[in-house]
Amino acid sequence: MIKNKNKYGAIIEARMGSSRLPGKVLMKFNKVPAIRYLIERLKYVTELDDIIVATTINKKDDQLVKYLSKFNIRYFRGSEENVLQRVLSAAKKYDIKNIVQVTGDCPLIDPTLVSQTINVFKNNKNKYVSNSTIRSYPDGMDVAVFSTKDLQKISKLTKNKEDLEHVTLYFKNNPNKFSQINLMAPSKHHMPELGLTLDEINDYKFINTIITRLHSKKKAFSLDDILTFLMTNKKYLKINKNVKRKVVKVK
Repeated sequence: MIKNKNKYGAIIEARMGSSRLPGKVLMKFNKVPAIRYLIERLKYVTELDDIIVATTINKKDDQLVKYLSKFNIRYFRGSEENVLQRVLSAAKKYDIKNIVQVTGDCPLIDPTLVSQTINVFKNNKNKYVSNSTIRSYPDGMDVAVFSTKDLQKISKLTKNKEDLEHVTLYFKNNPNKFSQINLMAPSKHHMPELGLTLDEINDYKFINTIITRLHSKKKAFSLDDILTFLMTNKKYLKINKNVKRKVVKVK
């Protein structure tokens, strides 16, 4: 999948040591671990030149690395706490010019939203493009695009623990230093209260229901497909409605 000098590379932050749902990235959907299900969906994004998993040096992640190696999925191992440096080092190792940030707990991410975010970044001079600085899409559709060069600058500008743990937080908190665009969901997709991210066991049950009903070998089902299914089968919304999401506050 490596094309024109890795101009745009998806870097997926993933680890086995989740406190709320340990080992979630290898939990299976449609007989495939979540991390690979996500990667297969990202392969529909034609603008991507590479896909890399950025995991940690913690022994817990040996199992994840073993799986990635078995299927020739590119990966990088770095600090568990300093996620910013982990992502930056992964980008440098694989010569990624522009980082497309995705997290491993978003197996349902819509490839068309990833494409849209990349193209807005390509066609504007802004330093940071995201669809979640102001949340309007469902949680689990998050994507951000920024240059490796700018992330390198940030790594020198901050040693704040939260900035290092949450890779894009410094961008979000400093629009005066890094010009940015936030993509807002059209009215039909405006469901910021909906959780499509894999945080707890009830999320697994919810996402598994969606995938079981919508999975196709011919194409990646879209956010449109997900919301149409849920609006006509509202009983399933009860499965994970009580899951509390961690919110990282932007200043």
